[in-house]
Amino acid sequence: MSDEYLWFKGTPFPSAYIKSETIQKVHDKIVFKDEDVLAVTYPKSGSTWVAVILALINSKGDPKWIQTVPILEQSPLIESEPGYELINGKERPQVIRSHLPFHLSPKSLFSSKVKVIYVIRNPRDVLVSGFYFWNAIKGAKTAKSLEQYFEWFIQGYVPWGSWFEHVRGWMSMRERENFFVLSYEELQKDIRGTTQKICQFLGKSLEPEALDLVAKYSSFQSMKENKMSNFSMLHHVILDPDFLLTRKGISGDWKNHFTVAQAEAFDKVYQEKMLGFPSGLFPWE
Repeated sequence: MSDEYLWFKGTPFPSAYIKSETIQKVHDKIVFKDEDVLAVTYPKSGSTWVAVILALINSKGDPKWIQTVPILEQSPLIESEPGYELINGKERPQVIRSHLPFHLSPKSLFSSKVKVIYVIRNPRDVLVSGFYFWNAIKGAKTAKSLEQYFEWFIQGYVPWGSWFEHVRGWMSMRERENFFVLSYEELQKDIRGTTQKICQFLGKSLEPEALDLVAKYSSFQSMKENKMSNFSMLHHVILDPDFLLTRKGISGDWKNHFTVAQAEAFDKVYQEKMLGFPSGLFPWE
């Protein structure tokens, strides 16, 4: 498998898993239904976590489905060929996921009432998490060091492109009624309360007992032990056998990795790239 990027309309993708033909089909042909839920994240921002929470909301806290169906089938990634086929299959998934930048999203997004949940995370933690993840994936372009990956990330030379452009693009939708912004940090702080907010956005209501079950089975420890969501089923296939998707599940780990110089350099780039956004919009500021 190739470890080089596939470049599609200015955005790099892991060429071993994403094809330009599929991205184009997603953009042109996917038609959202009003009852669809689209969970969008930049990679390593909590996509799997939110997918599990949404599945548990739909099952009213019953963990049977998330413990028996692989996460990539529960909530397929639309830009992957298997994900695209599942979405166009006989039985449409209740939750659809994507990492696509805003300018490559399906055209039908703007003519439907599909509910979009956009998950954001401190980009410094995204950077560190991405470094470990892509170095554990077979067929992905790997960095020789965190220092090298740091430079790639700043330049947008990482899978799915620039974090800054991704967030700026999708956050332009934040005033729409069918768009809900959720942060990784918010989930960590109060998973039960955040689940209630998600339910409210989706027009759903859960009993207190069901909310407790959602919080229980979407906890970091529960997901780490669930082979359907921790990617352990992909060991020896595309993933190094010692790596789990649920690596640490914490916020602020970047402080254990960045040098003082890197922290200062990142802050400078962040201020330049995110100029114009209201102060306090992001929980890490």
